[in-house]
Amino acid sequence: MRRFCQLFRQLDRSTGNRDRVAALVAHFGSVPPEDAAWALHCLLGKQRRRLITARRLRQIALEATALPDWLFEASYAQVGDSAETIALLVGGWVDQAEGCSVRQPHSVEAIAFRDRPLHQWMERLLPDLAAMPELDQTLEIQRLWRSLTLEEVLVMVKLLSGTFRVGVGPGLVLQALATHSGVEVSELQHRLMGPFEPSAAAWRQLLQAQGSQDRPASRPYPFYLASPLESGRLSDLDPAQWLVEWKWDGIRSQLIRRGGARFLWSRGEELINEGFPDLLEQADTLPDGLVLDGEVLVWPLGQERPESFAVLQRRLGRRKPTAAVLRSMPAAFVAYDLLESEGVDRREEPLHRRRERLCELLASGRPGALRLSGSLPLSTWGELEAWRQKARNAGAEGLMLKQLTSPYGSGRRRGGWWKHKLEPMRLDAVLLYARTGSGRRANLYTDYTFGLWATADSLGAEASEAASAATEGTAPGGGEAVPGRERRLVSFASAYSGLSDAEIAELDHWIRRHTSERFGPVRAVEPELVFELAFEGVQRSGRHRSGVAVRFPRISRWRRDKPAAEADTLAAALALIPP
Repeated sequence: MRRFCQLFRQLDRSTGNRDRVAALVAHFGSVPPEDAAWALHCLLGKQRRRLITARRLRQIALEATALPDWLFEASYAQVGDSAETIALLVGGWVDQAEGCSVRQPHSVEAIAFRDRPLHQWMERLLPDLAAMPELDQTLEIQRLWRSLTLEEVLVMVKLLSGTFRVGVGPGLVLQALATHSGVEVSELQHRLMGPFEPSAAAWRQLLQAQGSQDRPASRPYPFYLASPLESGRLSDLDPAQWLVEWKWDGIRSQLIRRGGARFLWSRGEELINEGFPDLLEQADTLPDGLVLDGEVLVWPLGQERPESFAVLQRRLGRRKPTAAVLRSMPAAFVAYDLLESEGVDRREEPLHRRRERLCELLASGRPGALRLSGSLPLSTWGELEAWRQKARNAGAEGLMLKQLTSPYGSGRRRGGWWKHKLEPMRLDAVLLYARTGSGRRANLYTDYTFGLWATADSLGAEASEAASAATEGTAPGGGEAVPGRERRLVSFASAYSGLSDAEIAELDHWIRRHTSERFGPVRAVEPELVFELAFEGVQRSGRHRSGVAVRFPRISRWRRDKPAAEADTLAAALALIPP
């Protein structure tokens, strides 16, 4: 564990990628295989299992230090990270108890505990702490904290709370692993798709020479991702050499049929078999040794266009859909590509050949939940924009452009595949509430809630009553009444991205000077500033006071030219909802 904490320190303090890769290579080569496997597991973000909640760990820290809740809140507001706040407060408590500024282990037992290998911490020590009765857990965790350095407390809390992360992306980790093992990055990426159970055996298997590894039947391939289309990038190329298809708005997935079993993997490397039994039933009709790349949508048979992502979300909220859900929200798998057939990896074949195989495969089956993503005719690049403008009517979010000679790569490789999405929807909204961010923005107001003008007619009776109650001070996020007017501002969306650092600093200063009320960490501000919000879609929602919810809202610009009275209305948002 001590060596893993040393690696954490090196990665956290390094400023260059070369130093980070060197630190990772050195660590992988100097620790036992079982520890290297667990380090990789954590560094790739696969260790997201929460053993003890952050709230419980905070309680243990406050009981140990006898500090009041308000001081923890004030400290957290400055630090911006719960685990780091706990570590800093616990560190001060231990130093004060020992009467020194440098912590020393209390006993040989404590030294042995700190020196136990990482795999023992992950497989036994931390799970054992999580399983203890509350009183025993409190005493044992406090005892351990006394024997650890501040940095070790920080790592321990992050691992217990499932929030471990350090400033190193998966790409750098794989680059270091490739340097250490001699296995290509793309091959390592494939081997790590799906579940990775850390162990010495798993580590040795991961680093086997290329071509010598037996692949589990369930393992998906790394997804190939498109880049946003760059202006003028295609003008000198022949449109006949490109496949154009709709960019569907669902869950990017791989459907696998191997060894008589079937698996459905999301792009987030989650096995989603239980949520889509109707797709797995259709997969039983496919030949063995097959992997398809495509999109999961809700699309009833005989309907011209799929249902919106909002309908798919309602189905995703049910781990095991009932028979009624399967009937009312039938899933479809729209296949884009064929990655494997007859047990042979086809990714290096050109797209046009993979497409031929895919067409043959799906043409021979009965119609149902498995569908081919159709191609759109394109003779000149001048026709591209016309197709893009038809995307929303087709139930899509734009276009995909794929070079017919391209192999199926991994990750985001520019040039072979492009995405050409519709312009986002936009509305001008008024800033109503703000709260501080986290991390390096912990001391700045960077998370904002915006409102639109609404009347009782546009809100509906129930939403109007909720907004009125919120205006009277019962809760934040409802509405701001305007004296002498029948309309009010109702919270519409929250956003935290889109402003420059200079704009954030300026807005933070303004918020502090124009706060009208406080609700814990949230500040209500005078409704004066207008911002243009961009978002990908809007839908009705009974969970929001405005009666609507938007998808992926962000700030597109600060409308310094527009007074609050001229911001958009809730009626304008409702008009954007597709029929």
